[in-house]
Amino acid sequence: MTQEDAGTRPGAAPLHDTHRAAIWGHRLAAIGLVLAAVNLRPAVTSVGPVLEEAQAGLGMSASYAGLLTSMPAVCFALIGFAAPWLAGRGRDIVIAASMAAVAVGLTVRPLAAGGALFAVLSALPLAGIAVANVLLPVVVKQRFPERVGAMTGLYSMALNVGASTAAATTVPLAGRFGGDWRIGLGAWALLAAIAVPPWLVLARKRASSTLGSPDTGPTVEGSVPRTRLTRSPTAWALALYFGLQATAAYIIIGWLPQIYRDAGLPPETAGLLFAVTSVLGIPLSFVLAAVAGRLRNQSGVAIAIGLFGLAGYGGLWAAPAAAPWVWAGLLGVANCSFPLVLTMIGLRGRDSGTVIRLSAFAQSTGYLLSIPGPVLVGALYEHSGNWRAPLVFMALLMLPQLAAGLFAGRDRQVG
Repeated sequence: MTQEDAGTRPGAAPLHDTHRAAIWGHRLAAIGLVLAAVNLRPAVTSVGPVLEEAQAGLGMSASYAGLLTSMPAVCFALIGFAAPWLAGRGRDIVIAASMAAVAVGLTVRPLAAGGALFAVLSALPLAGIAVANVLLPVVVKQRFPERVGAMTGLYSMALNVGASTAAATTVPLAGRFGGDWRIGLGAWALLAAIAVPPWLVLARKRASSTLGSPDTGPTVEGSVPRTRLTRSPTAWALALYFGLQATAAYIIIGWLPQIYRDAGLPPETAGLLFAVTSVLGIPLSFVLAAVAGRLRNQSGVAIAIGLFGLAGYGGLWAAPAAAPWVWAGLLGVANCSFPLVLTMIGLRGRDSGTVIRLSAFAQSTGYLLSIPGPVLVGALYEHSGNWRAPLVFMALLMLPQLAAGLFAGRDRQVG
């Protein structure tokens, strides 16, 4: 056996060292994936439990607050379209920058004196989240191609941990500092800062690997196929399903605590009930994504999830205070449409290049479609003075979501 066969040619690392480095890189990527995912929702879910206090402190009307709850969808849509182009500058360093933007934005947002400035400063962390939203499914497809469902479930589970923790603890955290809702919101910047270092290390490792190995082959950023996604029925079905589940999610994030508070429940209980919708997603996201990743057709799963949502809205419409934990549990299962659609995006794309474009298209188009929902709910609530009309509207939106899930879940591929 020659030196070259043994992997010991001059200047080359022994094969076992290369193997250990690859294992270390995969573990670090998994850690970075989880840390980034944990930070994809606290900037949003921390607002709902203190929305009433924020409205009073910032001088916002209910309609303006509804517009504020639509801001995540606007940012995710507009900036998400740019994610494939940004990824061409280096996916790992872009994710690191996006986490840094979340940390800085969450630090400065609570300093706003009025509603307009609060909205402007909210755009920075939401922009960072928008980029990470699109790129994390690509990280899964490229680094863990044989475990798309399981890894999607892992980071969906982490996302729900972050969302539920922020929802459940923002009010108590503010209470520890004299009831100051600004401190309750700003504290989540620390969590985002922790997510930056792993991606900086991965970016540096990727750069050094590329410099030392000119024949490493094409990357996702350099080999994006020009599939016309706008001509793909599957891509449109995914976009519609993503948009409708996002509409439901951001209505729940923005208004569910207020629904419970208006039903006579205390703020802390309302925050905990909202947290249930995310806590349930912690185990369910992992199990559902892992199971869906093994199925050729996910249509049945999408329909089952939608029926849970219809039942939850019906319970809130009929008697929100009668069985609040049951309604929260049903909506928590319905929220699992998010890890399901992420899994379907990873499965429907033939390769990593297609997945990054499909992820950007489905998420950005979907978020554009979701923008009017929270605003309409806020307007309906303000004009009717109760939650019956908004809840009917939310239940009706579940019907086209069921249809889109049926088509998006079919065994088809794009690319």
